[in-house]
Amino acid sequence: MSGILLGSLGIVALLVLLALRVPIAIALGGVAVGGILILRGPEAAFGVLTTQPYGFIAHWTLSAIPMFLLMGSVAYHAGLTQSLYRAARLWLSWMPGGLAVASTAACAGFAAASGSSVATASAMGRIAIPEMMRYRYDPGLATGSVAAAGTLGSLIPPSILMVIYAIFAEVSVSKALMAGILPGLLSAAMFGLMIVIRCKLNPKLGPPVTDTVTWSERFSVLREVWPLPALILGVIGGMYSGAFTSTEAAAGGAFLAILIAAAQRRLTYNVMKAAIIESLTGTAAVFFIAVGGVLLSRFMAFSGLPTFMGEWLEQFAVNKIIFIIAVSVIFVVLGCFLDSIGLMLLTIPILLPMLDTVGADLIWFGVLVIKYLEIGLVTPPVGMNVYVIKAVVGDKIPLETIFKGIGWFVLTDVITLGILIAFPEISLLIPRLME
Repeated sequence: MSGILLGSLGIVALLVLLALRVPIAIALGGVAVGGILILRGPEAAFGVLTTQPYGFIAHWTLSAIPMFLLMGSVAYHAGLTQSLYRAARLWLSWMPGGLAVASTAACAGFAAASGSSVATASAMGRIAIPEMMRYRYDPGLATGSVAAAGTLGSLIPPSILMVIYAIFAEVSVSKALMAGILPGLLSAAMFGLMIVIRCKLNPKLGPPVTDTVTWSERFSVLREVWPLPALILGVIGGMYSGAFTSTEAAAGGAFLAILIAAAQRRLTYNVMKAAIIESLTGTAAVFFIAVGGVLLSRFMAFSGLPTFMGEWLEQFAVNKIIFIIAVSVIFVVLGCFLDSIGLMLLTIPILLPMLDTVGADLIWFGVLVIKYLEIGLVTPPVGMNVYVIKAVVGDKIPLETIFKGIGWFVLTDVITLGILIAFPEISLLIPRLME
């Protein structure tokens, strides 16, 4: 059996295993080791299995992941994010659909501290959705706005997915993280614009808030939320200035979060215990899946499938934009069925050689990949963020209503994706300023 045929069968087998709900890490690793065993024999398979996981986990840059997770966990459990929605509500509730716009803004702020889409949707859903329902917002808009805006945690730094992508693509982690800032803000702005337009045309979707808010209240709440912007600016500013690497910025962010929590007398034993346990379990889950992706990459390299597909593309002189559009369709379709990390680790080993062929910038493509994964987080039947919101609201709002409400946000994301494809400078501006 040829390597290319075996590599193709391996991809099919992996998709079948994932469809059968086999854990992602086991499916990735099992297919990879089995494929190498057939291609190169037991010694090669054993050698890869004993050396590759350690070689990957020992990668110094990966230490940014547990540090970013710790930073977000401390900020959440110490209550540094509690006033975020209240601040957004006081400043933005005057707009059509203002509470939904405030939810989007608050999710963007929380995402910049947590780096996790699921954590963002879960935390903000508990605060924002009951408030919107109290003002008789459309249930689809109320739940859809938080589920969709929660995905910003995958793009706005610190993004765990972007760190993993940068390591696999062998690009600067700091530049890849910074590349997500403008696309993340653009995504949030597009969500907000769509909400305002819809609620302007149909006020019943988001009835106006009639409460009187004084300027004194608006400025007063800013004193409560200053720790979070300070934390975010400390991390992003350090990476942008070049004073810190991404790993140092992550460690500094975790330390700063602990310092702020202690200064506000919120750093209790229970807070630290919950934050550390949450960070450890999250890190273990991410690393376990990533190791499976590393093994799959080695199997793909042995099979020659990525090289074959790259040469095929070069033979037909595929245009870069046409290639990116085709990849977009593939990602959006697969994102309906596969977990974010699993999808990225399945596709990146195959796509990277092709990107060299068509001359695509790897940092720009990384932003697109994260956008693809964001869309996958809210599209059925997987739609992880939608199920997180369903768990938050319980039986009060049907799952079908949440998926229906998310449709407008998916459409907005597709438009945003088109803008990012047409104008790569949006993603590359900040990384180039760092050179």
